[in-house]
Amino acid sequence: MRTYFDSSSFAKRLVEEAGSEQVEHLCMESSELALGVVCIPEVISALNRRRREKYLSATDYSRAKQQLALDVRDAFIVNLTESVISSSVAILESNTIRALDALHVACALEWKADLFVSSDRRQLTAADGVGLRTRFV
Repeated sequence: MRTYFDSSSFAKRLVEEAGSEQVEHLCMESSELALGVVCIPEVISALNRRRREKYLSATDYSRAKQQLALDVRDAFIVNLTESVISSSVAILESNTIRALDALHVACALEWKADLFVSSDRRQLTAADGVGLRTRFV
């Protein structure tokens, strides 16, 4: 199964929270894994926010950052292409979601994902609307 994870869901591999177990299970049963090029900076941003808010120690941040680097080694990274940008514009025009969320949906479409995984219900609605099979974690 070709599984695309948005940033909100993939971050659950690095920080234990509701849905972390589901994400791990989905990663294990996927034959291929993809992330959008914006995923890594988004996850690093979320980890830094947790560090600033004292939910993560400096050591835990370093471990999570190292794990992220290991996790993405085997993932396909979907880049921003003309067709991804065009799709994201169409998604934004027909849904109430943020720009980066639309980019994730467009990246999953471009990659022809079998499953789109997110923790954002609005994003999942947009993904459903363009024909992607979705999973909330």
